[in-house]
Amino acid sequence: MRRVLILGGGFGGIAAAIRLRQRLSPEDEILLVDRRPYFMVGFRKTWALIGASPMEAGQRPLAALERKGIRVIQGAITAIDPQARAAEVEGRRLEADALIVALGADLAPERVPGFQAHAHNLYEAQAIPPAAEALRAFRGGQVMIGVFGVPYKCPPAPYEAALLLRGFFSERRVQADIEVFTPQPMSLPVLGQAGCDVVEGRLADYGITFLSNHQAVAVEAGEVVFTAGRRPYDLLLGVPPHRCPQVVAQSGLTDGGEWVPVNPRTLETKFPGVYAIGDVVAIPMADGKPLPKAGVFAEAEGEVVAERIAAAFAGGESQAAFAGEGSCYLEVGNGEAMLVQGRFLDTPAPQVTLLGPSRAYLEEKRAFETERLQKWFG
Repeated sequence: MRRVLILGGGFGGIAAAIRLRQRLSPEDEILLVDRRPYFMVGFRKTWALIGASPMEAGQRPLAALERKGIRVIQGAITAIDPQARAAEVEGRRLEADALIVALGADLAPERVPGFQAHAHNLYEAQAIPPAAEALRAFRGGQVMIGVFGVPYKCPPAPYEAALLLRGFFSERRVQADIEVFTPQPMSLPVLGQAGCDVVEGRLADYGITFLSNHQAVAVEAGEVVFTAGRRPYDLLLGVPPHRCPQVVAQSGLTDGGEWVPVNPRTLETKFPGVYAIGDVVAIPMADGKPLPKAGVFAEAEGEVVAERIAAAFAGGESQAAFAGEGSCYLEVGNGEAMLVQGRFLDTPAPQVTLLGPSRAYLEEKRAFETERLQKWFG
């Protein structure tokens, strides 16, 4: 009997577990560990924020994977030993023949003084209900949506939130001035200037002010402090800085860097039999920028790693490789969405296009969630 230990039950971890169960012998054991009891597609938080659909409708218990022959352990991972392909889960040591680290990126709001006291965290599920309540109670004034650090997961999300909030306030006849800021020189740099012009043009069409090159360093009551100047707000929604999970950084997997370096095609780390996938890794694109952190990439990486592990267990070598292809959707209001798609690892530069907006792309976005919940948990 062989054992694969998967740390993390997000897109990458689940995709790897499902594919491994299809490829391995029934006697082989697949263990998936996560501190959370459920899986949820991240963009559902925005729907819940504006009252379009509750988060619970998109949640599925990880324990349901047991029906597919995947052993699920809920608990905090307190240590990782990549040399031994092992991890400790609340004091219990688990060893394996192959280890997949898929623990994502942790949120670090504490890195910005005042964020936790004054801002609503757009990326924390538990923070969405009070944020939604604050939005419903809002009677007018300055709404600010901010990116407080890069890289961050799902790059279109803050712009999507701004556009959807414009519709939210308009329906309620609330006079709200909306601003979005980012430390980056443009909204979505991976799109290039032409694509960003489209996104920023849509923001302008909706009366939303876009502020590039604005690095926030602190939040005070009623004001965001930037490296150069201050701006007032009445309601602040923020994307906090992200960091590698501490347990991963302490394991030696990051090699002293911010994220886990891997072979961009095989997702192998420097430790034999140890792979890392999803938001926890750093994969450079040909232009020097990091591959965006998105569930669609984690899913594809998980399936590649599963194929490679299955082949290795059978005494062979898989040719499966991560191609860097992916897409995501940006809701733009009025029942429409744009599609960002491309080949992100192409050389000499990523090939990324922006399509839409259209109602069809919004339907595709909804189907993206439905299809995965059905495939993995149905």
